Amino acid sequence: SRIYNKNNDVTKTWKGRTEQLLRVDDHDFTMRPAFGGPAIPVGVDVQVESLDSISEVDMDFTMTLYLRHYWKDERLSFPSTNNKSMTFDGRLVKKIWVPDVFFVHSKRSFIHDTTTDNIMLRVFPDGHVLYSMRITVTAMCNMDFSRFPLDSQTCSLELESYAYTDEDLMLYWKNGNESLKTDEKISLSQFLIQKFHTTSRLAFYSSTGWYNRLYINFTLRRHIFFFLLQTYFPATLMVMLSWVSFWIDRRAVPARVSLGITTVLTMSTIITGVNASMPRVSYIKAVDIYLWVSFVFVFLSVLEYAAVNYLTTVQERKERKFRERFPCTCGIPHSKTMMLDGNYSESDANSLAGYTRNQMVPEEEKQEKMVVHLAMSNESNSSRKRGLKGHVGLRIIQNTHAIDKYSRLIFPGTYIFFNLIYWSVFS
Repeated sequence: SRIYNKNNDVTKTWKGRTEQLLRVDDHDFTMRPAFGGPAIPVGVDVQVESLDSISEVDMDFTMTLYLRHYWKDERLSFPSTNNKSMTFDGRLVKKIWVPDVFFVHSKRSFIHDTTTDNIMLRVFPDGHVLYSMRITVTAMCNMDFSRFPLDSQTCSLELESYAYTDEDLMLYWKNGNESLKTDEKISLSQFLIQKFHTTSRLAFYSSTGWYNRLYINFTLRRHIFFFLLQTYFPATLMVMLSWVSFWIDRRAVPARVSLGITTVLTMSTIITGVNASMPRVSYIKAVDIYLWVSFVFVFLSVLEYAAVNYLTTVQERKERKFRERFPCTCGIPHSKTMMLDGNYSESDANSLAGYTRNQMVPEEEKQEKMVVHLAMSNESNSSRKRGLKGHVGLRIIQNTHAIDKYSRLIFPGTYIFFNLIYWSVFS
């Protein structure tokens, strides 16, 4: 005892001094403390070091934490004059009884072992024990993506004794909600951590009985700004781009068709890219509603031009048959028709003005032809330019179908109304 009092470092005493002090060899530590008696209480507290990742595809999360157990084992009590505890590493854990806590629904987990096993054991003179280890665990999280990406997810890490029922081991949170502490620097790229809290309840297994189960619950809210830039904003631009077709001349078939097909293919690419990073769930997500409604708008703009082109073709066919049936409809009225259709240039119109009365029109149309002839032959250069501009504007108006006019209002108005309903429901 004299040597022990002089030297605080017990490693300088004879071999086996620590084991003799704890009397490890004098007891059978394969049995729990107070074996055969009431359930031994084991307190638990956790410090979360980091949330490493959240995987939507695998529906799991990875967390690194410090897991600590507190219990009393009188077999480890030892005499001490200063009431100080003794601290050991993982080598002593293999020689004594420790709680067999495991993670329910975990996929992978391991104790860090660099540079040695990250395990600490602290024993107090009265037999109280603190058992701490650093663990990384990947556990299952049942996620609901019906509001994705405007969703919040609640995940739980569950702790439970594997062998001892509630009659042998009473697992509880040592200090209630204060038993769970988190690092203030914890952050995730896609999520905002809203809440960490603890709960506990009994879990029943039909073959083995009732067990105490502890839950580490945390709520995550997804950052929406990333998806606004990558999904919502491009989809909205594609829908707006498809509306440009309504202002293009209906006779410009290549321009309007290529614009419609391009926007349709781009929307398909956006939808495919979003679904590639998501699990194949059997229900509709919020982002699916937005993208598919946008896709329908783009698709309808293509169908709108198909209707315009078809009706224009039918109208021209009727006009052609009408002209074939009434070939005498020539002269100035016919020249007016050609000008409105935009098929003749200004030089053609001027050449028409130079025709004589006998070449062009019958006798009863003299007065009308003469008025037009005088007006066209006496105009100045500036008045010709103004007339040409009016002619082009008249041509654009004439070549705009009624369906295009209505579409310019109906498509944007309906899409804005859809956005108001969508964001009011899901935000």
